[in-house]
Amino acid sequence: MSYIEGSLIKDEKVLHLGRISWWSLTPWILGGLLLLPLFGAGLLVWLVGYVRYKTTELAITNKRVIVKLGFIRRQTVEISISKVESIQVDQSLWGRVFNFGSLVITGSGSSQAPIHAISDPLGFRRAFVEAQEVA
Repeated sequence: MSYIEGSLIKDEKVLHLGRISWWSLTPWILGGLLLLPLFGAGLLVWLVGYVRYKTTELAITNKRVIVKLGFIRRQTVEISISKVESIQVDQSLWGRVFNFGSLVITGSGSSQAPIHAISDPLGFRRAFVEAQEVA
């Protein structure tokens, strides 16, 4: 069971799932290629990148935005949809070309939750706005 599925409360439904971009793993992939001849050390680098990809969970539910990062050292952000003031999208030129970018979720009280290297950040923001209109 994923973190998001395990943290849902009564009558809460997942409306949109997000993922980090494979493009954000480029340093891990290239580092693994360079270190592969060194007694297979590249395989460990690839494993670290894969674990990072698989253990990052992003979701918008009908009640909140949920973000979970990490495997051993876990970092979570859960903000009620009604408490989110804005979601800022930051995309570089390469991010626009390959459809990835960063999100900065700002909640009431000036709390900010930056999430880097999200695949389809504009789709995530659009899903949030739609969920906010329904709530």
